[in-house]
Amino acid sequence: MQSRYITITDHPQGTPARELFELHETELAAPADGEVRVRNTWLSVDPYMRGRMSGVKTYIDPFELNEPLQGAAVGEVIESRDPNFPVGAKVRHMAGWRDIAQLPGNQLEPLPAFEVPDQAYLGVLGMPGMTAWTGLNRIAEMQEGDNVLVSGAAGAVGSLAVQLAKAKGGTVVGIAGSQEKLDWLESKGVKAVSYKGKNAAQLTEALNEACPEGFDVYYENVGGICLEAALNTLRVGARIAVCGMIARYNEDAPSAGPGNLAMILIRRARMEGFIVFDHWANYPAFLDEVGPQVANGQIDYEETIEEGLERTPDAFLKLFEGANHGKMLVKL
Repeated sequence: MQSRYITITDHPQGTPARELFELHETELAAPADGEVRVRNTWLSVDPYMRGRMSGVKTYIDPFELNEPLQGAAVGEVIESRDPNFPVGAKVRHMAGWRDIAQLPGNQLEPLPAFEVPDQAYLGVLGMPGMTAWTGLNRIAEMQEGDNVLVSGAAGAVGSLAVQLAKAKGGTVVGIAGSQEKLDWLESKGVKAVSYKGKNAAQLTEALNEACPEGFDVYYENVGGICLEAALNTLRVGARIAVCGMIARYNEDAPSAGPGNLAMILIRRARMEGFIVFDHWANYPAFLDEVGPQVANGQIDYEETIEEGLERTPDAFLKLFEGANHGKMLVKL
């Protein structure tokens, strides 16, 4: 059987050029004992993948040039040499960026049984959802009545973070760009603030207007002026959960950090970065809490979908244009 897959031909500098991505095809060997062949139906693209393209090991190994890229995917088992995964089983795994995946059964997990579309396990009930829940509950230790600020608030992670925070009863403010995203946030009872056309001082002013008493929790997805403005609006004892800094991912050289880091001292704040994979043992607890809310429509989620394996690089690059509302997915 043929498998088509995407590679990169060089390590990008700055924003990756579309020409770095190539589509290839290979003949798969027959599955060995313990192996499973999966027809992927949905692929995930995520901002963290940009770091893996740089050729430098961070908290995860870099992608290898001219080899299939990797990412979360869901699909259906079409051939199996592992009794735990019969033909027809729906599974999730990390052999994305390809249409047919073949991998050991111990690298697969069956999809949970909630009445949700399969692709929800790549978004609101997958790594992005788990990241939102972990940052708020395990890192920032969000409490009832906390005022919460979220940057990237209409993205895959931020869109769940604002809803979980809103359920705790305090003022929730979301930073986003497009009017469509701002309108969606407002529809969820979240005060929406645009960063477009603003410097850090202007964004600080807008955040102060939205929540004059300041923030107990800041959920950081972006960095840059969002972080600088957030530091200016903290309450004493605030907690900052750093999930990502997408504003920096395509920089050619390191940029200057916020000039107001002293606010962490002045406000006696705690700032902690986290990687969701380090907390994956808590995934069942996340599912128990959030799964039923998604299944019954209590939690809303948005998806931006590109169709076809060949569109996967385009879907990925759109993440850095702010073109996604909610989770960016590729449908095969």
